[in-house]
Amino acid sequence: MRVRALPALGVLGLGAALLTGCSGAAEAGDAAPAAAAADPDAPLTFATTPLGDDPGAENPIEAFAELVTAETGREVEIVDVPDYTAVVEALRNHHVDIGFMSGFPSALAVNTGEVDSLVAWPGNDDPVSTCLVMDDSPLRSLEDITSDTVVAFADPASSSGYFMPVAMLHDAGLEKDVDYTSMFSGGHDMSFIALAEGQIDVACTSTIFPTMAGQDNPMFPFDEGETRALGVSGSMPVAVTVLADQQLAEDKRAELLEALPTVFVESNAEQLGAMFEAMQGTEPILEPADDLFQPFVDIAAIADVDISDLG
Repeated sequence: MRVRALPALGVLGLGAALLTGCSGAAEAGDAAPAAAAADPDAPLTFATTPLGDDPGAENPIEAFAELVTAETGREVEIVDVPDYTAVVEALRNHHVDIGFMSGFPSALAVNTGEVDSLVAWPGNDDPVSTCLVMDDSPLRSLEDITSDTVVAFADPASSSGYFMPVAMLHDAGLEKDVDYTSMFSGGHDMSFIALAEGQIDVACTSTIFPTMAGQDNPMFPFDEGETRALGVSGSMPVAVTVLADQQLAEDKRAELLEALPTVFVESNAEQLGAMFEAMQGTEPILEPADDLFQPFVDIAAIADVDISDLG
């Protein structure tokens, strides 16, 4: 297993294209070249955003790489990129083979017509997101939020850190940048730092993170009782997707389709940590059709993102 970093690759440009529902190559009728067989010794390249650097904890990305290597016989090369949109950029430009994404950025990626969904795990009925305040905050419920309240979201392409909480706030009668002041922190961890330092009033994030309270986990640096939730969102139709380069070699594709469902099983849950928890305990769908992502359209529209031309 090797780790390397990939430059930003014009992330801002990609973000603009994704968030306006652009699907240039597909609209132009350009077909991806037929995939050839890979060198049997070629590594699988996997783009990911950092998941924390606690030296005392097993890195789930490294565990994932080791498990995939054990199943496929191929070394996995981890490529660190700064955010979700950079993962998609790396796939579209054929710099990496696969990327691990939550439902909304997966829908945005599929919408470009230039990225495939290789395996998807449907969501369960559990809430996806929560909006947190410090325990001593004067905000006691969502109804206490005003136009002066600063609400931080993780990333503009984040399911649990943006789309779902924006929908939750909308359902409570709160519109972004009208009934509250929004900002993007750059990541879930950055939202928590800003919350702890009093730079923001509310941090909207995944419901997974508060379960880490009191565990000295740098991904959620709070003790039990230090924060509390103002509310929780609904569930998502798709929890997680492994996206793939459309030019992924056919033998690599076949190996991954066989390996991934056997990697994300209960016996590997402890090693995979947050990656496994993100699957929400559902069974994977291999090479799902684009219409699996259609339920995201209404929620995305609330965040002023048009992904209605999926497919």
